Amino acid sequence: MATTRLTMAQAVIRFLQNQYVARDGILQPFFAGCWGIFGHGNVAGIGQALEQDASSFRYYQTRNEQAMVHTAIAYAKFKNRLQTFACASSIGPGATNMITGAATATVNRLPVLLLPGDIFAQRLQAPVLQQLEWEHSQDIGVNDCFRPVSRYWDRIYRPEQLITALPEAMRVLTSPADTGAVTLALPQDVQTFAHDYPSALFERRVWTVPRNRPDASLMRRAAEWIRSAERPLIIAGGGVQYSDATAALRWFVDATGIPVGETQAGKGCLPYDHPANLGAMGSSGTLGANLMAREADLILGVGTRYTDFTTASKTAFQDPGVRFVNINVAEFDAYKQAAIPLVGDARVTLEELLPLLGGYHVSSSYAERAAAFNREWDEEVERLYTLKHGIPISQGEAIGVVNTLSRPQDVVLCAAGSLPGDLHKLWRTRDPKGYHLEYGYSCMGYEIAGGMGVQLADPSRDVYVMVGDGSYLMMNSEIATMVQEGIKVTIVLLDNHGFASIGSLSDSVGSGGFGTEYRYRKAGSLGGDLLPIDYAANAASLGAHVVRAHSRDELAAAIEETRSVQNRPVCIVVETDRDQRVGTYESWWDVPVAEVSTSEEVRRARGEYEQAQRRQRYYL
Repeated sequence: MATTRLTMAQAVIRFLQNQYVARDGILQPFFAGCWGIFGHGNVAGIGQALEQDASSFRYYQTRNEQAMVHTAIAYAKFKNRLQTFACASSIGPGATNMITGAATATVNRLPVLLLPGDIFAQRLQAPVLQQLEWEHSQDIGVNDCFRPVSRYWDRIYRPEQLITALPEAMRVLTSPADTGAVTLALPQDVQTFAHDYPSALFERRVWTVPRNRPDASLMRRAAEWIRSAERPLIIAGGGVQYSDATAALRWFVDATGIPVGETQAGKGCLPYDHPANLGAMGSSGTLGANLMAREADLILGVGTRYTDFTTASKTAFQDPGVRFVNINVAEFDAYKQAAIPLVGDARVTLEELLPLLGGYHVSSSYAERAAAFNREWDEEVERLYTLKHGIPISQGEAIGVVNTLSRPQDVVLCAAGSLPGDLHKLWRTRDPKGYHLEYGYSCMGYEIAGGMGVQLADPSRDVYVMVGDGSYLMMNSEIATMVQEGIKVTIVLLDNHGFASIGSLSDSVGSGGFGTEYRYRKAGSLGGDLLPIDYAANAASLGAHVVRAHSRDELAAAIEETRSVQNRPVCIVVETDRDQRVGTYESWWDVPVAEVSTSEEVRRARGEYEQAQRRQRYYL
């Protein structure tokens, strides 16, 4: 057997270069490169290997380990999970910085390969710098924290263990059902060990992403259920996007007339003005979607995992006899809500389910009701876009300016705070990839790094990162990376003086926004003047082109002005009114309220909470 002598780290990089993925006959490299920060745990291993192969496998420098994982996740999401990055770190804090990114990837089922450095396998040197000592075992380190947030985890104690570990890592990374973060912990000494690897390990390998079909008998039964439904509703989730099923969904909807509610990950499956598109579904949903969900007698879930936002904490579907049919590549999700589980690829399942419906179509009155809700909601969006609230402007107005001035193919990106709920309701999607929300984990700090990932995935699109000041302060370091790489992302930073989303939530549970504004301490509490944080100066110091805006017109002018900026990030800072909020539109989210309190507001909120709880139900 022919062999190639390489260090363990060199073997990792050589292997990654030769992994390809194919779906529908389209072939592409699976890894677009490697992000990394070097320290004593990987500089002589993965660092040396990347330097040695720099001409054939691109290395990207980053400022924060969590941020580089977010960049890789956003890239993978935009690429429909068919391409991603590897992310390498040193040991200790460099490694554990990636844990939040790993959780974000795994919760959202997006592939990313994590290569954290680890302590010496030899153990003679222990305790080394940044090592966690555990008196009950010498086989515990901080990288064990990755286990619950990784879809696959391994520690490579011997260089030859790569021969079996790397293919297993790829099996998980390219799985349409089981993908997420894959963590290979690499002891720093073993990274430098040489081994005669089988040369076949480094030959081009193509991983085919299958389009699996559901069981035929279950398909027939599901078709019977749908044909008997009078008030069916489709919930379109991220699986529609990842399986490239947006055209198939539209074909299915046009043929049957079944209206559609969209999850955060599924938004954009239909154009916003399609008459069957009810828009956002659930706790952050539109009036039409929530009312029609309440009355639906059948739910066809396509690529959704039924998060509590989608189901309005199990209050959305109130018909006593409501039934569920779920199309999902993951068996775990397909069985939720006691559904008929159609375990398979969303695109081929929709294509093969439609002929079984025998020309079924909802009643004309039902279809018209959905179309009327679509038109009425667009009028509500326009009202909120043009509220003329004054200065500071409302968050809805800021969304309206960006949406109106962006091109159909451009991308809005967000992750946390009150913006995701407002964007879910208000953003007029015109392109299946025009709406990018990380809302499975809703990780503050994802936004700027994620925007860079999307821009790398498709440089032909403009990317608008809408981010609140709270998330901005948590993770703005990748502005410097974009400057270094010559990447333009337009950051629209909404200054609402703190955590406006939780401020609103705190008000709703009777706590008056406690601890959610950025204020000086005064008389023992945080009730003094607002902190004078200059976000524009901060972004400018990192190298961004910065514009300050104070009104709707100034925000619009700033967007127009910065269109001509090239190869450099843009940051537009605008103050918004944290108290001007978009409505809830017949939705609810289960946030428990204190059962006893001396506060009358808390007691009032508890009474409303108990009343709402009565609408929750099991689906058995």
